[in-house]
Amino acid sequence: MPTENLSDKRMAKFKNKGKEPTKMRERRVAECVELRKAQKVESILKRRNISSQPDEEPLSPEYNTDNQQVISETIQEIIANVDSDCPEKQTQGCQTARKLLSRERNPPLKEIVEAGLLSRFVEFLSRNDNPTLQFEAAWSLTNVASGTSWHTQQVVEHGAVPAFIALLASPMLNISEQAVWALGNIAGDGPSYRDTLIDCNVIPALLARLTPDAPVGYLRNLTWTLSNLCRNKNPFPRFSAVQQMLPSIIQLLHHSDKSVLSDACWAISYLTDGPNERIDVVIKTGILPRLVELLGFEELAVVTPALRSIGNIVSGSDLQTQMAIDSGVLNALPKLMRHPKPSVQKEAAWAVSNIAAGPRQQIQQLITCGLLAPLVDLLKNADFKTQREAVWAVTNYTSGGTVEQVVQLVKCGGLEAILNLLTVKDAKTVLVILDAVNNIFLAAEKLGEVEKLCLLVEEMGGLDRIELLQNHENNAVYRAAQGLIEKYFSENGEDECLETEATETDFVFGPSEVQRRFDF
Repeated sequence: MPTENLSDKRMAKFKNKGKEPTKMRERRVAECVELRKAQKVESILKRRNISSQPDEEPLSPEYNTDNQQVISETIQEIIANVDSDCPEKQTQGCQTARKLLSRERNPPLKEIVEAGLLSRFVEFLSRNDNPTLQFEAAWSLTNVASGTSWHTQQVVEHGAVPAFIALLASPMLNISEQAVWALGNIAGDGPSYRDTLIDCNVIPALLARLTPDAPVGYLRNLTWTLSNLCRNKNPFPRFSAVQQMLPSIIQLLHHSDKSVLSDACWAISYLTDGPNERIDVVIKTGILPRLVELLGFEELAVVTPALRSIGNIVSGSDLQTQMAIDSGVLNALPKLMRHPKPSVQKEAAWAVSNIAAGPRQQIQQLITCGLLAPLVDLLKNADFKTQREAVWAVTNYTSGGTVEQVVQLVKCGGLEAILNLLTVKDAKTVLVILDAVNNIFLAAEKLGEVEKLCLLVEEMGGLDRIELLQNHENNAVYRAAQGLIEKYFSENGEDECLETEATETDFVFGPSEVQRRFDF
């Protein structure tokens, strides 16, 4: 049947109730990465400071030109000033470089690096006697580090990391904040430089700046840098580093500023995107009720990472999922499934699919909290990426749910909705739908209602669609469709159906182990 044809990677993303017991709660792996990356909604990896000083004139035309000769002449002027012994000229050279690197389009990052200026800029970071020079050099290096991995590497290899960490303690707030920003860019480059910073004891130095009187702009940069230190999972940040940061991140999740909240939520989403023991570390802080509360915010910048965090947590163990349920997540999800933004609908459907892969008690809570109706709505009306997640929710639900729970889903329109999606082009999704249809037939077998379900599928146009799939170019789809036809819709299959006595609205069974009436 279709289950055998599904990609192991995709199956491992979900809890796979009823499939392989040893892998029921396995984390999602490869295709979920596609779900995450395709959205392009993650917190920004690196940021360039393109603002200007309050008392500065707007950038003059020579700073915005793409004329290589003009840029080259300007850089030669910068080199002359930076290499002079005159502090004023040094400051002027750094300021000119900073302006060039702060322009919105095509900043000459590579040209500045190749001009050999980084050594002097790093040297100027230690000039405590000249805060203006320090600040301009820090700003220039921050913007170079905001470029590609190669640009960041040049900044690190010129010795900027210890110098920036030292600058965190600067009494000048603007200099300290620029150091926070630069370190955030370096951490955002990837796990290697993230761990380099952690090894240099950047975390205690950053947390020391987390004071009640810190201005909100400073806090925003600090929270973003901390979130980048939580980021990336090949490898994950060390547990010791996570435990150092977590109390402060939890504290920031109660801040009133939306940007601070957003980056604190992204930090939690990175920390929960891993094995169950990683999720456990976060849950033990008691933050779940606050995450659920943040799901009700209006701001997409807060809702998206909060929902991502919840989705990660409910992909963990049954107990971790239950803790999220007990914190009220099922009351928040229906609204998110009807959110105007497709990206939010998709994340909500993904969370539901993981809960639906749990034990029947958790499936019952989905029903009790009214999630079936919005789930069917997504199957009918959402964009395809969201429908795909909703299809997985139905398959997980029908794999682990009781007969009564499966009947409830059919009554809510779930069967018709997935049958209508059998015409989609994506073969994997078609296989997942066929798996769900097979699960529903297995429930019908237990009720002795296979014949009625066959009629219902035919009336809904499902039989025609399944028959067409026997001509599908994908061999797995062809075999799965053929298996359903042969088992339930061929003459031999019909002969095997238990005899049923029809009434107007339901069927009554004689020799069934379920002595009840059910109306598919």
